[in-house]
Amino acid sequence: MDGCRTEVPEHAHDWPVLSLYVMGAYENRSALGVTRISSPSAMLYAAREAHANAIGRYGLEQIDIEFDPAWLKLRGRMVPAPVRCWIGGAVARAARGLAAIWSRAGAVEAELAGATAEFLRFALQSEATRRPVWLEVVEERLATQAPPTTTDLARELGLNPGWLAQAYRAATGEGIGEAVRRKRVELATSLLRGSDAPAAEIAVAAGFCDQSHMIRVFRGLIGRTPAQVRVEGLRRRPPRP
Repeated sequence: MDGCRTEVPEHAHDWPVLSLYVMGAYENRSALGVTRISSPSAMLYAAREAHANAIGRYGLEQIDIEFDPAWLKLRGRMVPAPVRCWIGGAVARAARGLAAIWSRAGAVEAELAGATAEFLRFALQSEATRRPVWLEVVEERLATQAPPTTTDLARELGLNPGWLAQAYRAATGEGIGEAVRRKRVELATSLLRGSDAPAAEIAVAAGFCDQSHMIRVFRGLIGRTPAQVRVEGLRRRPPRP
C-alpha cells in the first residue's frame, strides 16, 4: 500500500502490468492523460508504458500483476492500446473478484494464470461504463462521516431503494454497503498508520461497531488485520530523534 499523499514518480515495466484497485484514491498520469480513481477499477499498461501516481489523503492499496503474456496463453494482441482503464461496471466487479483470488493464501499458479487470463479476455471485449447522473450525489453522501442508508438515499433522490441498490452496483462494481465499509477501512488504515491511538478508539472513529467488527471487515477487504496494518505503518515512519 502506498502512503498518504505520496508521489509515485513516472516509471515503466518490462512486461505488461495489470493494476487492480482495492481501496484508497489516486491521480494517475499516463498516455490517457490524468485519471482520478477512488472506486473499483482496473488499469492495464503495455510493456514499457510510462505512468505515475499521486496518492490521496487515505493512501492507496492495489494489486499490481506484471506478467509475460505467454504465461497466460492468450492469443492476439495483449494490449490494443498503450493504456486501458476500466472504472466501475461489470469489469470493476470482475477486477474485485480477481483481486480476491490474488490475495488468497494458498492460490496456486495455474489458478492465478487462469483467472487473470479470463479477466483480461472479458475486460478487453467490454465497453466503457457510463456514469449515471445521480451517481456523484450518492458518492458524496456516502463519503460523509455518517453515511445514509440505501433507503434514505433513495428517498432523497426520489428513487426505489431496490432499484437504487442494483443500479449502484451495476455502475460502480460494488454495493452501497461495500462502499461504506471500504471507506471506513480507508479511514481506519490512515489512523492506524499515522497515530498511536488505541485500535478500539480508531474503530469507533472510523464508524465500526467495535474493534471486533473492524477486524472482520479488514480481513474481508484486504486480507490483513488492523494490527498488521499498524505494524506496516510503523515500518514506514521515519525514526524518531
